[in-house]
Amino acid sequence: MKRVFISLLPILGALTMFVGCKSFYDLSSADNATGTPYELVLVCAQPEWQSGLGDTLQAILKQPVKELMQYEPMYNVMRILPNNFKSLTERHRNIVIVNVDPSISEPGAVVKYDVTAKPQIYITLQGPDTQSLTKYVSDNRDNILYVLEKAERDRTINYASKYFSVPLREEILDKFGLDLAVANNYQLRTSSDDMIWISQEFPMASQGFFIYKYPYEGKESLTAEALVKARNRFASRIPGPADGSYMSTVSKIPDESGEDYIPFVPEYRTLLIGDRPWIEMVGLWDVENYFMGGPYVSYTTLNKATNEVVTIDCYVYYPKTKKRNMLRELQHLVYLANFPTTQNQQATE
Repeated sequence: MKRVFISLLPILGALTMFVGCKSFYDLSSADNATGTPYELVLVCAQPEWQSGLGDTLQAILKQPVKELMQYEPMYNVMRILPNNFKSLTERHRNIVIVNVDPSISEPGAVVKYDVTAKPQIYITLQGPDTQSLTKYVSDNRDNILYVLEKAERDRTINYASKYFSVPLREEILDKFGLDLAVANNYQLRTSSDDMIWISQEFPMASQGFFIYKYPYEGKESLTAEALVKARNRFASRIPGPADGSYMSTVSKIPDESGEDYIPFVPEYRTLLIGDRPWIEMVGLWDVENYFMGGPYVSYTTLNKATNEVVTIDCYVYYPKTKKRNMLRELQHLVYLANFPTTQNQQATE
């Protein structure tokens, strides 16, 4: 059993992004943790649950996933009483325990891994009273979400690292100089000199991504407007179900009245993954000449070895059904990505 005793306050600065744990997919064997991705067991007594502490925990864990237009919570929370925490529930993949005890000197958190099953994250939030613990949880909400998200992400990374498609990995490396281990349940759809499209297709759903590259022409190549323009150029190569239909990027959405349209601009932010800067774009896609669409999240970086912009563009189609888990699995791909010849170089100027 691995144990990590920490104060959550400095965790964002202290933790680095590393791989570990197992599959993103459901875990249910006797040797593995139980539960599904982004499901969480919250062990909390009734007095704390009915206090501001319970409200704060729910507000943090059930806040909406920002990448989705329809509400889905960050975590599906299964709250149980302490005396019911046994058997199957104590082997869950994600566990948060609330412990209020006057003998505890100050509020804090203990994070452990693989306590009763593998892979598992086991967080104890503890304090002398509900008031001080509520403040602690509120002040450290981002850090709590970070360690939970990292545990889920590590499961995806480890699964793909073990069960990857050799042909897909070689194809991506050859075309883009990008080492990316893609789980072997994905299939190649199309491939050209500057783009590759990979997906899983289901009777009523599609989960996929496409990687594309083009010459870097200075900082203007990495503006939001330029990235959307490039996305539309490459997405148009992904055909829709009807003749003449193809993927595009949503630029306007219905207003509150439903009678008119307003501009829709994808969210744009920069982030570091390891030592490499990436640009994340969160938006919506649809299909020209066909009624079909969904969310997308793209990740763009600069390959200085070739002076090319490289984008990993992830999308999900799953109408009238929850999309969080499918999209998150795709988003985790970027944490597997590296450019072997330039991985120590800065990716943007």
